[in-house]
Amino acid sequence: MTPKHCLLGFLVTLFLTGAAETHPAHESLKPQRVHFQSRNFHNVLHWQPGRASASSSSIYFVQYKIYPSLFSSSSHSTHYNPHSISNKEIGMCWVSIYGQRQWKNKEDCWGIPELFCDLTNETSDVQEAYYGRVKTAVAGTHSAWTMTRRFTPWWETKIGPPSMNITQVNGSLLVILHPPKIPYRNQKGKNVSMENYYELVYRVFIIKNSLEKERKVYEGTHRVVEIGAVTPHTGYCVVAEIYQPMLDRRSQRSEERCVKCP
Repeated sequence: MTPKHCLLGFLVTLFLTGAAETHPAHESLKPQRVHFQSRNFHNVLHWQPGRASASSSSIYFVQYKIYPSLFSSSSHSTHYNPHSISNKEIGMCWVSIYGQRQWKNKEDCWGIPELFCDLTNETSDVQEAYYGRVKTAVAGTHSAWTMTRRFTPWWETKIGPPSMNITQVNGSLLVILHPPKIPYRNQKGKNVSMENYYELVYRVFIIKNSLEKERKVYEGTHRVVEIGAVTPHTGYCVVAEIYQPMLDRRSQRSEERCVKCP
């Protein structure tokens, strides 16, 4: 073997040995369980420290990216399940454009000690699909990136319960329901309702009084509900929830509101 070949073999061996020694260390720094948590379109990226980076000196860097979608639309009347799209469709339709969207730094989450990053503003087109990714730095050593699975806010956000007010009017209870607040405004600066994105069905329950057990007293799309035929000198406690027919999901129940009829 010539000296040239010996030197080449030595360098290859050194490279492979060095890679074998450093790779596990970098792997152990990688953030774990990187995922989006979404409630009422507040979309926050969360993660856990890597096996070797659970220390106060660890800092994190966050990037995000849009996944191009053939089905995205400015109209919220067309909905779909992004996870039902086949690999064949991805290969045929999206391979030519996937990768053209570049990862973008989230400046407010660049070199942070926290284990979360709010990406609500960056994921505001709720029918688009997104990715997030995070890497760790400790004492000048950087991990590789850990990426989320594909995230589509419209499909994955959890809707919160309605807020509720109760008043007494002419021997009836008047229940006024409000959908949960979301972080978006229209072009005129007015708040946009969750009803702009989904068909919402409200369910109202009497959960406690002195005469009967829980019963549902209303299910429908109206936000003002009159509960008639209440018994004088009786206390009533009411809760409400929201049901999404298209997704077959329901919210948690609201805080109960109690009144006593005179």
